[in-house]
Amino acid sequence: MKSTTRCWTQPLAVLVIAMSLLTGCAKAGFDAPPSICPPVVEYSRAEQASVAEEMDALPESALIAGWLADYVVLRDQARACQ
Repeated sequence: MKSTTRCWTQPLAVLVIAMSLLTGCAKAGFDAPPSICPPVVEYSRAEQASVAEEMDALPESALIAGWLADYVVLRDQARACQ
């Protein structure tokens, strides 16, 4: 047996004990928390038609059109969450 073998025995034992304790804690923490879905605001047909007319009146370079497209994606994700 080499003289350095004894030096590794204690740190290895501490490592094994620490890993087993951490593994025991990890098993208890894998329950997924309940998802919290944002509410999806419903708009009437009249409101939707009004917004569509306003969008048509905007210039092609209007930034709000891109922002509304992002909002559509967020609304779809909120619906899927529910």
